[in-house]
Amino acid sequence: MYKITMTSFSSKLCVMLLLCSLLGCSYAEVYVNERMTKKALLKDYPFRNTSLPWDKRVDDLISRLALDDMLLQLARGGAVSNGPAPPIPSLGIGPHQWNNECLRGAVEAGNATSFPEALGLSASFSKELLFRVANATAYEVRAKFNNNSQHNIYGDHTGISCFSPVINIMRHPLWGRNQETYGEDPYLTGELVKSFVTALQGNHPRYIIANAGCKHFAAYCGPDDTRFQFDAKVSDVDLFQTYLPAFKECVKAGTYSVMCSYNSVNGIPACANKRLLKDILRDDWGFKGYVVSDELAMEIMPVSHNFTKNYTETASACLHAGCNLDLARNKVVNVYNHLGDALNLKMISEELVRERLRPLFYTRFRLGEFDPPEVNPFTKLQVDRVVECPEHQELAVEAAVKSFVLLKNENNVLPLDMKKINTLAVVGPFANNSDDLSGDYAPETVPKFFKTVYQGLKDSVNKLMFGAGCSDPSCSKYHQSEISMAVSGADIVLVCLGTGIEIETEGQDRKDIKLPGKQLKLLQDAVMFASGKPVIVLLFNAGPLDISWALTSPNVGAIVECFYPSQATGEAVRRMLVNEPGATPGGRLPATWPASLSQVPSITDYDMSHGSTYRYFMGEPLLPFGYGLSYTTFSYSNLNIQSPTIKPCQNQTLQVTVSNTGSLTGDEVTQVYIKWPNASVPTPNIQLVGFNRTEIRPKGKVTITFVIEARMMAVFKNELVVEPGTIDVYVGGQQPGQARSLSSNILQGSFVIKGNTVPLSKCP
Repeated sequence: MYKITMTSFSSKLCVMLLLCSLLGCSYAEVYVNERMTKKALLKDYPFRNTSLPWDKRVDDLISRLALDDMLLQLARGGAVSNGPAPPIPSLGIGPHQWNNECLRGAVEAGNATSFPEALGLSASFSKELLFRVANATAYEVRAKFNNNSQHNIYGDHTGISCFSPVINIMRHPLWGRNQETYGEDPYLTGELVKSFVTALQGNHPRYIIANAGCKHFAAYCGPDDTRFQFDAKVSDVDLFQTYLPAFKECVKAGTYSVMCSYNSVNGIPACANKRLLKDILRDDWGFKGYVVSDELAMEIMPVSHNFTKNYTETASACLHAGCNLDLARNKVVNVYNHLGDALNLKMISEELVRERLRPLFYTRFRLGEFDPPEVNPFTKLQVDRVVECPEHQELAVEAAVKSFVLLKNENNVLPLDMKKINTLAVVGPFANNSDDLSGDYAPETVPKFFKTVYQGLKDSVNKLMFGAGCSDPSCSKYHQSEISMAVSGADIVLVCLGTGIEIETEGQDRKDIKLPGKQLKLLQDAVMFASGKPVIVLLFNAGPLDISWALTSPNVGAIVECFYPSQATGEAVRRMLVNEPGATPGGRLPATWPASLSQVPSITDYDMSHGSTYRYFMGEPLLPFGYGLSYTTFSYSNLNIQSPTIKPCQNQTLQVTVSNTGSLTGDEVTQVYIKWPNASVPTPNIQLVGFNRTEIRPKGKVTITFVIEARMMAVFKNELVVEPGTIDVYVGGQQPGQARSLSSNILQGSFVIKGNTVPLSKCP
């Protein structure tokens, strides 16, 4: 009978494990002791021969594994007591911790640089910035791993295999996990994920720094409070034009892992969905890496989805579909513990087990586990020289500044001249509360590296007043007197409002888009007590908020969307307010802010054509996707579309000149959109196909080149195709045709695709 047991370990190790259970040591320590006795023998194994090709080494290693060992490797994906993957002392193979989160820093791993939340990073519209943040994260994660390995620490969040990034589409304003995403646009998300994956894994010809894992595959965009049983009904049009494109770009970028999601897609749970995991991911896209289940995603299938009758059926279904690793929470309630039963019943084969094991060990080879440490440059990274180093702290500030989106700036209230300000008031539940400024999946920053808004400004003015008004973001209990005492007599008032993980987070969707509790009352009181002095609103949130009162009030001079800036909040806000070099706000909204929830479909409705995101939005939003002001002004000229006609599968190149017509240096985010005026099938209303963030000096100008690839022009007719017809092009600092517009102009042009319709899969 095939069962997952410890019988494949040496008898000596079994005795040591028994002693260990009595004495309290870890099995990692047992492995280290056992490893020492086999050191000479290990040199002869071909899988340790660095001159052999990777596939030969992987095949040799797997050929030496007992079946019980193979099953354990598939079953022990984390988390908590279900990790790490156990050692195989007879081969000198150590434990491997798969369960780590690296979305914007090393999460739950002790002190680490805490960069802004993913949605804020996407608001920068900067691939280069995201690359540097991901690369810094990779180095800190690897340095921590080196230190953990030296001390035989293999618990959660100690490894270099990352369940990051999150590339689901921000489809609905109430979804609790919006903050983890790169926004609502599939093209923007795809471009940013390529930067993240490339930077996290590095460009070394032999080794990767850490391995990326794009999640959650697929069509996982809320609701989160019913995610364990939710069935996303998705058409192929939406699947291939909205929910899958970013994952394809992730695969093209070389990710080593993809995580399958909790939900079902058209009746089949994602982790048992052969069409998703095999037909599309592996066969169509050529993915060679491993698929890991979301935590408990396989375990809930018989109960929540009623897809299988028991864990044995579930294990067979998921293994056949293409899931390599079970991220269960413990060693008992674990689907892949039942792989042995599935073998006994001939539901799966031993060869399938070996096939699913290969990408797991291939990843470990490329991480450098089976090579001499001295030949891998990343093994030399040290915690005290990398984690929270000055360069990473400064990058955190830069990233926060570049994430800020200026939503309103009446009469150029900003930037401020602090020399003219005697008393500054900073009020609101986010003014001096570090717990609510980081968002979900935030690294644990040492307090000395964290600055709140209040802390960042305390040395900037003669007198700084503070009043929270509410003790937490829910603001159910509001103390008006605190606002009155802080604001009365101040020259400038900063009101810090938002949501925080108490209101929007994984597993908890918001109920509405209002400012929580009595925050609107707090703002209105701050305006009243300011008695005509400038009031500036700073927002700390992910999902859109109804700030219509602040937008229309003549007494609110400026509004800045800050997202969750994390450790650099205070310093980044200070630099932005006074316009230090490089600190002019230039971010753009990565998601539409509706005027009301009546403008968007239900969170359970996955049909994009019903009005989801700017690509299908109906009516006039409160704030459009791609919107953001600057301290300066810009102008566009000389749009040059290279070819008036192209053939299907050809790319189109265009150039445009951008001029800074103002008096201050600033960053401009140039955006390129297309429309299909005469397509034979329904298409999005408009689609982003290019963006570029550029710093331009006063009276300066730059010429920017964009390439519109064939994939961006494809439409869906049973499959993605490029068909003949006209493509309209719009270039500027925002979407065309918006009621709430910037001062800069938008240029328009067009070109024609001539020829026969060609499947995108046939394009080179």
